[in-house]
Order: sequence, then C-alpha cells, then structure tokens
Amino acid sequence: MSVTIRRHENPPWTVLRVGGDLDVVGAPDLRQAVVAAVASGSRLLVLDLSELDFVDSFGIGAVVGVLKRLRQRGGDLALVCPSPRIRRVFEICDLDRILALHDSIDGVAEAERLGSGSAWRRP
Repeated sequence: MSVTIRRHENPPWTVLRVGGDLDVVGAPDLRQAVVAAVASGSRLLVLDLSELDFVDSFGIGAVVGVLKRLRQRGGDLALVCPSPRIRRVFEICDLDRILALHDSIDGVAEAERLGSGSAWRRP
C-alpha cells in the first residue's frame, strides 16, 4: 500500500491526514505535501496519523524534516497519533520529547485552547 495524504484547513492549523504506509516510497510524498503547505503560507501544521498503517525510519526521517522545515520558518508541528503501535515508534525514537502527540484533532485544539503548552512542544 502506498501513502495517501489529504490536506484540509482547521484554522489556525493546516492538517495533513496521512494514511497507508509512510516508508521509503511514501516519505517523499509527505515532503512534497509539506513543501506545498509551507509555500502557501502554513506555519502551524498537524500531521494526522490516525489512518497510518506503517511507519519506518524513512517515515520518521520525513517527520523530523517537516519539524525542522517548520521551525526554521517560525512554525511548529503536532501529531495526531491514536494508534498505540504507531505512537510507540515515535516514543522509541524519543520524538515524543520534542513533538506533541495527541489522540485526536480535538486534543490539539483543546491543548491550544487551554494554553497548556502541550499542543506544540519545544525542546
């Protein structure tokens, strides 16, 4: 299975819903989607991984690249990652220390609304 990426706006965030396999084949598609989002002015990005079936080191590298691209431009990244299996991959890589992981889009909005600092995690 290849990766699918659907974009929608949920102001102030741009949400990219990523499904399928984020691997050596899918990672370049994610990079292209992010480049397009940033070029159109998006600075706060949510990667919704609720439809993701698989992620490997290429996918993790793509997510880290997204984070770097956004932070270099004064933006930030949050992940929606309800699957314990996929979430565990990010935890093993210690990315949960620099990226906010949420169970839902509503979780991102709620953290931002409460000003808890957990919608966007900075090291």
